[in-house]
Amino acid sequence: MKALTLVGITLTSGVIAGIILAFLNLGIVEPTIDKAIALEVQKQVSSGENVNMSELIDYRYWQKAGAFAGGAIYGAGLAALFGVIFVFTRNKLPGKNNKQKAIFLAGIMWFVLFLMVALKYPANPPAVGDPETIYYRETLYVGYIMISGLAALGMAVIWIKTRINSKKIIIPLMYAAIMVTAYAVMPSNPDKIEISMDLIQTFRVLTATTIGVFWGILGIIFGSLWDKFLSREQALEAKLY
Repeated sequence: MKALTLVGITLTSGVIAGIILAFLNLGIVEPTIDKAIALEVQKQVSSGENVNMSELIDYRYWQKAGAFAGGAIYGAGLAALFGVIFVFTRNKLPGKNNKQKAIFLAGIMWFVLFLMVALKYPANPPAVGDPETIYYRETLYVGYIMISGLAALGMAVIWIKTRINSKKIIIPLMYAAIMVTAYAVMPSNPDKIEISMDLIQTFRVLTATTIGVFWGILGIIFGSLWDKFLSREQALEAKLY
């Protein structure tokens, strides 16, 4: 496939999937964030802190207004990573066509980059946590994503380059061993949760669902466009020769 076509497919699928993710988050996830913020504000007011409600309302308004642009950028960024990995692993991925292959890869990436990380550092609404530890928490989260991603990439290289007997069992066990070790070694989230765990668990389930939908849509669109444009390029080449 031509490089320009690949870039177009990648950006298109990523932007569409990202915008759908933003739409789902606004309708499903944002209400739980609003509830968490309301509880945090109530707590601050009860403790005598001065809360600038006008500033908070303005911030939330612009945050929601920019959700679609942010979703498009987020989707395009992850789609770029997805596209590169798909190009190098396509022939080894299971599936009868490229759409099935892309959906399978999307599921793997959701598992590696989100679910495995969420087991150690589950998502919390923005209002939960000490603002002074935010950079430390982000460092832990990003570090764990890198461990999971690089471990999975390493296992993929071993899968492709070697002919180990029973590798369908051995390689997943190797990845699991790395992640179990990382889980035990990496520090826990330093912040205590002081609001309703029901609200927190709802937020986590909804977030996992919308992110899963994002990866599923990305795989479907990317794979469908790949098959469509690849067929066109092959037909054009047949006419030329």
